[in-house]
Amino acid sequence: MLLTEQVTPEWVSYPEAERFSGLSHTTLWRYMSTGQLKAARVGRSVRIHLPSLKEFMEEKAAASDTEK
Repeated sequence: MLLTEQVTPEWVSYPEAERFSGLSHTTLWRYMSTGQLKAARVGRSVRIHLPSLKEFMEEKAAASDTEK
């Protein structure tokens, strides 16, 4: 029997990060340039660290909950 395992990538492209977060390319870039999001450049490609993006979104959601 062959078992297939779902693999979740640790690093995603801009379009994947945009779909996940709903943020624009420019907004993602701004947060990466200020160090709020972890990213890596490999050649001409940029990859965004998905766990740091998830944590960032959770922090923003928690902050907006406390403002209410």
